[in-house]
Amino acid sequence: MEEKINSPIHLRPRFTIDLVENQDEVIGKFKKVLSETNNKFPAKFVDGHIIIDVPKREEHFWSPQLNLEIESLGENKSLLKGLFGPKPQVWTLFMFIHFIVGIAFLSFGVMLYVKLSLDKSIILPLMMLIFLPLLWVLLYFLGRIGKSTGHHQMDDLHDLMTNIIEN
Repeated sequence: MEEKINSPIHLRPRFTIDLVENQDEVIGKFKKVLSETNNKFPAKFVDGHIIIDVPKREEHFWSPQLNLEIESLGENKSLLKGLFGPKPQVWTLFMFIHFIVGIAFLSFGVMLYVKLSLDKSIILPLMMLIFLPLLWVLLYFLGRIGKSTGHHQMDDLHDLMTNIIEN
């Protein structure tokens, strides 16, 4: 089993694993282990996709989720693509905030241009054009802090996945 990991800088780390089993066998392994009564990791299966969450009692705002996609590459070959990321609600919130900050940045840029053209006071738009990029940097570091907060849970999910694949 050879795992190819993308850059660790990403807030949502991705990896791929080449497998020497067909797609149905791999999905069957996951279904067997994740549907056992003593399994603590909740999971959802949709076609070739598997979503594994951390146990409910250990869950917090920054808890990660492991999304797996298993692609068939032939009769006895498949490719497992994995993505660690926050819950969709957290990711959507972060993207919404980034969108609002981006729109505000463009709006204050236009406001700065208009105020310069009209020889009006440019203090507010200029301050906002300085503040908003700092807010973007702060959001990035909040995401990194969140990732490190849930890192041990990412390790647990990765270990679970590795154990299922290797058995």
